Amino acid sequence: MYKKPAVSFKGTEEQANELRSFIAQAKQERGALMPVLQKAQEIYGYLPIEVQTIVADELEVPLSEVYGVATFYSQFSLNPKGEHRISVCLGTACYVKGADKILEALEEKLGIKCGECTEDGRFSIDSCRCVGACGLAPVMMIDEDVYGRLTVDMLDDILKKYM
Repeated sequence: MYKKPAVSFKGTEEQANELRSFIAQAKQERGALMPVLQKAQEIYGYLPIEVQTIVADELEVPLSEVYGVATFYSQFSLNPKGEHRISVCLGTACYVKGADKILEALEEKLGIKCGECTEDGRFSIDSCRCVGACGLAPVMMIDEDVYGRLTVDMLDDILKKYM
């Protein structure tokens, strides 16, 4: 079931023109859909239905095909990402040490679920399988900053740094 994102699409005509120009050059190549979707995500930061529609129309392929590829590959996101991207590690070491509780607390504090973006566009939350800091479990990253040995009580102070 389609759920309208909390943040409305704010694409510009310049972005649409850049994407259309790229598609015009790539269109004749076999397998153009993947590089076009990669470019579209580079331009917009994610692949909302409005962008998928441009891709489908310009490549003259069904929207369902574009959507199928965009949802199959984990490199693509259908939801906008926040100014600050939070990634909670749910790898084995982190999960055993309570990363699920960290994720739940973040969702509650920010009023969004994993994979979503706050209405003001400030934060988005995602999970990942391992950040390579198992000795610091549980771990989360905000942008490029790594926070380890987390407890739920630490989250407010950490989030304040990004307000």
